[in-house]
Amino acid sequence: MRNVEVKAIIKDLDYINKRIEEMKLGEPRIINQHDIFYKIPQGRLKMRKFEDNSGELIYYERSDIEGPKLSSYNKATISSSSLEDLSTVLKRALGSQGEVKKTRRLYMLDQTRIHIDYVEDLGDYMELEVVLLPNQSIEDGEEIASSIMKQLNIGKEDFIASAYVDLLLSNKK
Repeated sequence: MRNVEVKAIIKDLDYINKRIEEMKLGEPRIINQHDIFYKIPQGRLKMRKFEDNSGELIYYERSDIEGPKLSSYNKATISSSSLEDLSTVLKRALGSQGEVKKTRRLYMLDQTRIHIDYVEDLGDYMELEVVLLPNQSIEDGEEIASSIMKQLNIGKEDFIASAYVDLLLSNKK
């Protein structure tokens, strides 16, 4: 699967909340996530745990550049009965790179997921994921992302190039 993503720091959460309310996106879906990143030579591999003890194993490749960028990914659902065992196997086999705990408010706007994230030990961030249809180009996704960023008044100076796990690791140094 492919999507175009952009991540930005939120400097004024009240302002963003007001803009989202004006966009009439309805009530968000609240998702608590615990991501464990594993050491691999290329791309990223993470296990995402949910409150109901289910999870996902996600492999993705994405450039660490600011602004809209292509993300290619594969995802597998993990049942609650095998989540902890698989987590242990992956940690022992690959090693853990870091962990991210966040509360995500998910809004949908057509084919775009708008995430308002509170990341433990980091603060408030916003992420757009424009899910590309098979006939859409990266440029189409970038146009959609740019339009939404304008509506939310997100500027280039707010863009974040790194994944949350990288930001957390750099804060620990």
